[in-house]
Amino acid sequence: MTLVISVVALVVALGAFGVTLAAARGVRSRNRPVDYLPRDTAALRREVAALAQAQQHALRNLAVVRYDAFGDSGGALSWSIALVDDGGSGVVLTSIHGRNETRTYAKSVAAWASEQTLTPEEERALAEARRP
Repeated sequence: MTLVISVVALVVALGAFGVTLAAARGVRSRNRPVDYLPRDTAALRREVAALAQAQQHALRNLAVVRYDAFGDSGGALSWSIALVDDGGSGVVLTSIHGRNETRTYAKSVAAWASEQTLTPEEERALAEARRP
């Protein structure tokens, strides 16, 4: 009986070892080695240009402006945040904190301007996000 249990335990251990090896190979294949990169300079330049092109549309320019919307609540709990790409397209989000409620607004932005009227705080957030 002990021999049977030992053999079963050995088979299970070998199976677990095989599963672990298969998983390790799968992880290595997903983490592509540097060998997949093009070896010639022209191909590398194209790869970098494609990455730079894609990055232009990322919402990577942002600024937050905090303020006291009503002058009596204190703590500067209201805020406006501008999230825009390099071309000035994105959104301005605003949260106005009052004594009894908080309201949130979103205004779209294109070419560093909005079709909706921006508050001075929203304009400031957009201007700060535009700075290099």
